[in-house]
Amino acid sequence: MHPLTEAEIRGAFVNATEQDLRVMAMPLSFMLTEWDYLDFFAWRDPHARGRGYLVAERDGTPTAIVLRAGDASASHAHAALCNICHTMQPGDQVTLFSARRAGAAGEAGDAVGTYICTDLSCHENVRLAAPLTQLEIRPAGSVDARIDGARQRVNAFVDKVLSVRVP
Repeated sequence: MHPLTEAEIRGAFVNATEQDLRVMAMPLSFMLTEWDYLDFFAWRDPHARGRGYLVAERDGTPTAIVLRAGDASASHAHAALCNICHTMQPGDQVTLFSARRAGAAGEAGDAVGTYICTDLSCHENVRLAAPLTQLEIRPAGSVDARIDGARQRVNAFVDKVLSVRVP
């Protein structure tokens, strides 16, 4: 990704309300972000447990979405698959996140959701050669293939947020 300022990120949100932007807190490590290393930028709000944010670069332009974490993560007893990095992990490390659709559909309450790593560390997980835990199952393929797959799935999720739902 290209380096972004806080103002550029705040201006890139497609599904945020004025209130969302007013209360949004950047991650504590924002100033240390290694942009060349990132395929997308995602973080949990350090002041609001149930909120997260995702910024993807699409055609050289940042597009950001507000995420809402479900009240409970997947079952602690079962493994769960992150739909972004395709990493199988203990269920308490994967959470259902929803995002209000952009525009009038979102204002009317329409949203989309997917299971994502609870800490939104997918961009790091696809780069790891070894499993994170004994319960984790790594998808086959090279690190480059996993990175490309995660980038495509992030863009597909952002596409769903941007799309107008056809009744």
